[in-house]
Amino acid sequence: MTRKQKYRQFLIRLIWIMIIFTCLFSYYYIRHMIPGKIRVVVGEEGTFQFSLPWGSTLETENEEVLLGSISNIPEGAVRINTDRAFTVEGTSLGSYDMDIKLFGWLPLRNIQVDVVESRSVIPGGESIGLYLEMDGVMVVGTSELTDKEGNIVEPAYGIVKSGDYILEANGQPVTDKEALIAAISSNGEAPCVFKIRRDGEIMEAKVDTVLTSDGSCKAGIWVRDDAQGIGTLTYVDENGYFGALGHAMSDTDTGQQLEASGGDLQKAQIQDVIKGQSGTPGSLLGTIVYSDSHWGDVFGNTAAGVFGHTELANWDMKAADAIPVGFKQDVKLGPASIRCSADGEVKEYDIEIIKADITTDSNKGMVVQVTDPELLELTGGIVQGMSGSPIIQDGKVVGAVTHVFVQDSTKGYGIFLETMLEKQEETVKK
Repeated sequence: MTRKQKYRQFLIRLIWIMIIFTCLFSYYYIRHMIPGKIRVVVGEEGTFQFSLPWGSTLETENEEVLLGSISNIPEGAVRINTDRAFTVEGTSLGSYDMDIKLFGWLPLRNIQVDVVESRSVIPGGESIGLYLEMDGVMVVGTSELTDKEGNIVEPAYGIVKSGDYILEANGQPVTDKEALIAAISSNGEAPCVFKIRRDGEIMEAKVDTVLTSDGSCKAGIWVRDDAQGIGTLTYVDENGYFGALGHAMSDTDTGQQLEASGGDLQKAQIQDVIKGQSGTPGSLLGTIVYSDSHWGDVFGNTAAGVFGHTELANWDMKAADAIPVGFKQDVKLGPASIRCSADGEVKEYDIEIIKADITTDSNKGMVVQVTDPELLELTGGIVQGMSGSPIIQDGKVVGAVTHVFVQDSTKGYGIFLETMLEKQEETVKK
């Protein structure tokens, strides 16, 4: 083989490698950078702008979904350049499909288009107390015991784990700590058989009980059957369903999301503020105002927030106070505001949305920065207890504050309200 032939073979292989690399990279990029689902309001255009490889096309065969572009490319198939926006309009309620293809034939991504009714919610900002009842009792940890002979033993070690939920003990339902203690005590020195839930799976665990020096039988398991915390009410819809926090309530010892069977919504009073500093998050210090008044019920504790039902009158709200919900594509980088009760009174403060990732449904889909001088002076920015503060932009509720940046308390994460509402609907159905 001559040098020229070898060179030609090398070029052919190089071209094929580049083609394969381009296809694989495009596939990976689109799968991770383009959302798998978008929502548009029926009869309204939603404007989107994705960074796609050259030669990508967006197509739909559904007559109920109209595609167009800012430069009036005909409906049906839009060849998208990397810097070109396009519009999606749904003419009928329902779920439809769009496809992204490379060079018009290689499938890269299917996008579900949900055409929905417009929605409005009443933005919150009130400080609230949340009381959660566990679905079973949660194992915090295990401990050593001294038996009647003076030996140090730890019977539950390696059998039950932090974050397990004990549902039954010796066939008896366990709904609280007292029920667990009674089941172990009545079993004497015989091993206790627990029905537990671990990472969503149900299993059995047998633990030897120990007759301790004080004459009682114990298993050496520390548990928790309820939890409480302070946060911010994000919204209440016209039917009284509410969302708060924008993230889950977690156990203070294990850091794991609490699995709740129910709970109560209460009012809270903010009494002091610990200002946030670099490396040390601040917090709103307050108390939950427990009373005979019923302020609301908690249905679920999820990664997208705490959800339940209340009455508008409990919060001096009226249906006329509702404002439109902004979907992910409505969020723009730039000025916005949040509502919170940092000084004990609901006020609106200026912020900037500096990042928005519409491909994610996590509770860190946005990055916001507090710019309001009054709030910066009061709290230093975002502090614990402000989680759930609604984010408002262009007259629409678009999200909620969820976390603070530890190294820069003026910045924090936010969740899209679209994500919270979807999780609320799932929770209510359950």
